[in-house]
Amino acid sequence: MGALSTTLSACVNHCRNLLFPPACVFCRTPLATDSSICDSCAADIRIWPHHHCMHCGRVMPEHLSPGPCGSCLRRPPPQSVTHSLYLYRDGPVRNAILDWKLQGSDAGVLWLLDRATPRLNNIFDPQSLLLPVPMPLSRMRHAGRHHAADLCRAISNRTGAAFDWQLLRRTGEQQRQSSLNGRARWKNLCKAFSVDSDHLPAIQQGDGIQVWVVDDIMTTGATMHYACRTLRRAGITAGAFSLTRLAGRD
Repeated sequence: MGALSTTLSACVNHCRNLLFPPACVFCRTPLATDSSICDSCAADIRIWPHHHCMHCGRVMPEHLSPGPCGSCLRRPPPQSVTHSLYLYRDGPVRNAILDWKLQGSDAGVLWLLDRATPRLNNIFDPQSLLLPVPMPLSRMRHAGRHHAADLCRAISNRTGAAFDWQLLRRTGEQQRQSSLNGRARWKNLCKAFSVDSDHLPAIQQGDGIQVWVVDDIMTTGATMHYACRTLRRAGITAGAFSLTRLAGRD
């Protein structure tokens, strides 16, 4: 019976591959095996360097200690620590983010998270509380989903961390950050966030809870700065985490 079951399973898989040939989740190139990514995309994915300033996340020369960097010594950021998983650039990582945001396909993003699960478990644990960067209400209605909240949920499923999408709130409507240059991005968000006081009692950081602000892309760092500053003014120390980060825009 076992041999028959194995044979049937092999036949089903063969028929499935004939009807729906396996393809790379990033570039859709047909694959000869059941692998989910082609060799070209695999070679083009860059991990955010491990040797970075622990406060702001900027990459540091390997001969220096991991932090704080000179900038953080002069002006410490409001976040306690910063982590990113991947370098955001043209190629599979950018394609995954765009497919997720514009086409509603999360296959590439989930692949990136699955690949990084060991690192995620080094950063987060069940004592972590994830706060998604809030979207303006009109933009969330237009998108039909809250991408940062979906990212928090996916991380929670892999690490056991809790998440709360109501504590950190968006105040008013701002221009899209992607349409602005560096200085304008900072000005655009200086009053963009608030804390819902009804959710504050649930956070007892004295009991070991580590709060994290979570976003998909970190560019200038303005969003994380003002979100974490808002939390700090409410008595909450938070770390910053992004799935991807653009180099050289700080």
